[in-house]
Amino acid sequence: MRRIHGVLLVLVCCLGSIVAHAHPGGHEHDLPLATSGRTWHNQATGETVTGTFSHARKDTVYVQGKRGLTAIPLSQLAPRDKRYAQGITARIQQLNASLLAEVTESRQASTSAKRPAAALAFVAFAPKVKTRWDERYLYVESDGLPDHPMMVGITSWQQQVPLPQSYTGSNAWRVPLRPVPAANPLSAKTHFFRGAIALAANGIPIFNALNNRGADSFLIGELDEFGGHCGRADDYHYHIAPVSLQKTVGPDKPIGYALDGYPLYGLLEAGGKPVGKLDAFNGHETPALGYHYHATKTYPYLNGGFHGEVTEIEGQVDPQPRAQSVRPDTPPLRGAKITAFSQPKPGSYALTYTIQGFTCKINYRQEIDGSYTFDYINPEGKAVTINYPSRQRGGGGGGQRDGRRESAAPEIIPAKPGDFQLTSSVVANGGSLPVDYTCDGSSSSPPVAWKNAPAGTKAFAVIMHHYPPGETEEPHVYWVIYNIPVATKTVPLNDRAIGERGVNTVNRRAQYAPPCSQGPGKKWYILTVYALSDEVKPDSSASRGVTRDALLAAMKGKILATSVLNVSYERQSQNP
Repeated sequence: MRRIHGVLLVLVCCLGSIVAHAHPGGHEHDLPLATSGRTWHNQATGETVTGTFSHARKDTVYVQGKRGLTAIPLSQLAPRDKRYAQGITARIQQLNASLLAEVTESRQASTSAKRPAAALAFVAFAPKVKTRWDERYLYVESDGLPDHPMMVGITSWQQQVPLPQSYTGSNAWRVPLRPVPAANPLSAKTHFFRGAIALAANGIPIFNALNNRGADSFLIGELDEFGGHCGRADDYHYHIAPVSLQKTVGPDKPIGYALDGYPLYGLLEAGGKPVGKLDAFNGHETPALGYHYHATKTYPYLNGGFHGEVTEIEGQVDPQPRAQSVRPDTPPLRGAKITAFSQPKPGSYALTYTIQGFTCKINYRQEIDGSYTFDYINPEGKAVTINYPSRQRGGGGGGQRDGRRESAAPEIIPAKPGDFQLTSSVVANGGSLPVDYTCDGSSSSPPVAWKNAPAGTKAFAVIMHHYPPGETEEPHVYWVIYNIPVATKTVPLNDRAIGERGVNTVNRRAQYAPPCSQGPGKKWYILTVYALSDEVKPDSSASRGVTRDALLAAMKGKILATSVLNVSYERQSQNP
């Protein structure tokens, strides 16, 4: 590990109320993109300034030129200069997170005797994978890209490719250090079709063996030779246990950890002994290791659910990091097979695939401003080149929800027969919310109903919220109902009596707040029903009532199942 001498200047990057600096000296050699002179264009005044990026504060970029500092509002910069400035600040943020992690690791190295046992599996992949911890959690940081080859062998391809992810800082993975057996263990056959359910020792997330349609990803050809592929955010992850990691971590250590905190071992017990009988989740308990999961060559391949406590929200374990993509997700390319993938140089990638006897390529690279340039090359060698601006990651702590912070259309997954299902008589899943249930109509609360609640359900809760386009913004909450009696299967139109009411974020009242879409375009709203193993007692001391966050905290460990109803609303133009 590289030792850090002297005083560390923490570079906090944000084009908002705090400041990002590309400071002279110090670590300037790590930021070549911030030290080369360029000409900056102010579109509002028509003026140009030649100089280097100095820092950004309160939506203003400061350029260091021969005549000193020049302040240019970010909104007035030419698009290319704006992307360049945002790319610099994003890179500074990444550097800051890396330096902070290194300092933390340096401090923790001095007290290695206190290193939690769960960290030992990840040490084998240091320094690419970094760990830190507190009393409750082990935090694991990585760039989301493994050292082994990727993508080759995939025959059912969604046209996604591997891109680095910033699983660092507050967006790091977290593993409970003191796992607690769940009162109501949840199966991956009926839960967790989104997001990760485990984390491999190399810092790569592991998803449910069943994809978001309930199909076995391995059997239908979606996975490469190492059991991985890329999701809609161009995020690489596994869907089966990566048993190849055993060669690196050693035979006596786990190849990963489930997100409930229990370790995931390979195909054999520690020491090479055969594995005994496993439960429905591919786990068992031994005197030496306590409860742990195992990889298998057949379904479920890894932990087939959770022996320990986790919180499921919107079909995934929550919280977990968010993956961010620079480009829109793409439809499946039927008949394609990936034959080669390489990284010619750092930040540059090349993928080759065949389709109907023809060979095509995708070459892509990260530019100096943080954006990505993709060359889509057809069989004749002709390329279509597209540049995608750099992504801006907001605060961490939320789940890996495939870009849900943006008001893009969510993936609508049809319910299977017998599934716990939320419906409404006025709008279908994926449909448009009638105007009567918005501020442009009568502001009525919509009727909702549910069916097929799991055994053991003692109460229900309903939440309606929306994520605004700005990634740093908190969700807008419109409806919070909890402790709905188990015999109740519907909340009628304009009901105000069923269950107990929490406060919305619109007017802070314990009532339904109708969506009041701001700005152009369609906005998406999420209604979620929760089947609970018991009634809850949320904390209301920090507010004038029970908030969504307080309710989610109170429901932790009691959620048996959830169902989501996605609805949209597009406000009509007010112009005559």
